Amino acid sequence: MARGEGAEQYTATLLATTVKPMKTEIKAVKPKEQRRDTQKLSVWSKLCYAIGGAPYQITGSALGFFLQIYLLDVARLDPSYASIILFVGRAWDAITDPTVGFLVSRSKWTGIGRMMPWILCSTPFAVLTYLLIWYVPPFEEGKVIWYLVFYCLFQSMLTCFHVPYSALTMFISSDQKERDSATAYRMTVEVLGTVLGTAIQGQIVGGVSSCPTEPENPNSTNITVNTTIVSLEDTKRAYLLASGVICIIYVVCAAVLFLGVKEKKESGCKTSTPLLTFCQGLWVIMSHGPYVKLVIGFLFTSLGFMLLEGNFALFITHALGHRKDFQNILLVIMVSGTLTIPWWQWFLTRFGKKTATYCGMLWAVPFMILIVSIQSHLVISYLVSVAAGVSVAAAFLLPWSMLPDVVDDFKVQNPDVHGHEALFYSFYVFFIKFASGLSLGISTLSLKFAGYETGKCSQPEAVSLTLKVLVSPVPIVLIVVGLLVIMTYPINEERRKGNRKLLEDLLDSDSETSELGSSV
Repeated sequence: MARGEGAEQYTATLLATTVKPMKTEIKAVKPKEQRRDTQKLSVWSKLCYAIGGAPYQITGSALGFFLQIYLLDVARLDPSYASIILFVGRAWDAITDPTVGFLVSRSKWTGIGRMMPWILCSTPFAVLTYLLIWYVPPFEEGKVIWYLVFYCLFQSMLTCFHVPYSALTMFISSDQKERDSATAYRMTVEVLGTVLGTAIQGQIVGGVSSCPTEPENPNSTNITVNTTIVSLEDTKRAYLLASGVICIIYVVCAAVLFLGVKEKKESGCKTSTPLLTFCQGLWVIMSHGPYVKLVIGFLFTSLGFMLLEGNFALFITHALGHRKDFQNILLVIMVSGTLTIPWWQWFLTRFGKKTATYCGMLWAVPFMILIVSIQSHLVISYLVSVAAGVSVAAAFLLPWSMLPDVVDDFKVQNPDVHGHEALFYSFYVFFIKFASGLSLGISTLSLKFAGYETGKCSQPEAVSLTLKVLVSPVPIVLIVVGLLVIMTYPINEERRKGNRKLLEDLLDSDSETSELGSSV
């Protein structure tokens, strides 16, 4: 290697031209294979790293599935106010991602790393604000401001946790295979976290029903009113209890991440490199073609799956009529996704990441067509849910597995630019959350135009038709468009392996230079 030979020649010249004799002890340079062995992560480290991703998914699934119904039926907010809270919260969440990513990229290295301080400091504030989201204040005026403020604050604190955690992938190992393996662990735990969040919230508040129960005696109005009041108070306590359980899990996961994962300082990082401004950093990463194509492609596919997932509960309830089984069907999807992530990890290793993307995303399409083409049948609904979970696993795993490849490609083409890993991840999360907010807006407007009536057990036929469109034709078109964009994504297996070899050679060269210099 040219760089290693130059370092050795420089060291030899320095020793030969030294005026005063000096006693030197040259340490043996570690073989390349031995240095790579030291980069391997233990199963325990990968597991601890993966557990750190659970809070994001647990809180996300609980908020995604239950916040809307909580604001309407428990906090008793007007639907227009509830929509404002959800829209503004999503928009604020999207804005904070690149902002936090920029701040993280400018953070200095500390004794516990560069990402860990963000994760540790944000955790107590995230737990407190999350708990207050699920608390119904004892006043009516200002209740909208209460939920809006604490929802936005929680999203900010969660971003301060998740953006550094996502970028931590690049700092737990310099070996690409180890990072891919750790990502697979992480995706498995995150899907499991989605299951856990849905299960905890669903089981604790599972007795809540938006449909009124007819009294046995039609004239017993007072009994009905009293029962409703008691039920509402019980429901408030149930939501608060569920949030408390999730907060405890949040703290435990953050502690496991901190105690079980050691953040490694990037080798060969030049501290003399000037930091770029936010606009300069944005321009640098958005000028990298592979990153732009990857983000646009997964933006469309994510929008399709988010439309499917966001409307699937309503679809099961109103279009298929499985009101009592929708929680179980959602759990089947998540469990199926959790169990198939290891298989997708093997598949992408064996056949390549782009091939895995095509197969994983297209797998759900026939079942999305089937579910809206046949009459309602509970067994078929469960079978479709199992099949849909397979694609959900691919949608979880593949973007996070391909992002490190883009970062590596950027490093190869821009060797003098350092410390911008967090920006790549934060802008990707920004666009995905933008897709989430867009899907929420499309769904809400479409159901409103179809005549959806909040709190009603039976909806017009137009609502059923709209839900079918939102869970089948529209997502399919978006998925196909996304895959067409990903076809232009230039980082294939050959280029990925070439980048990996170049970076490993650069790392080995820097290690040899450092060891030879320290031995003088």
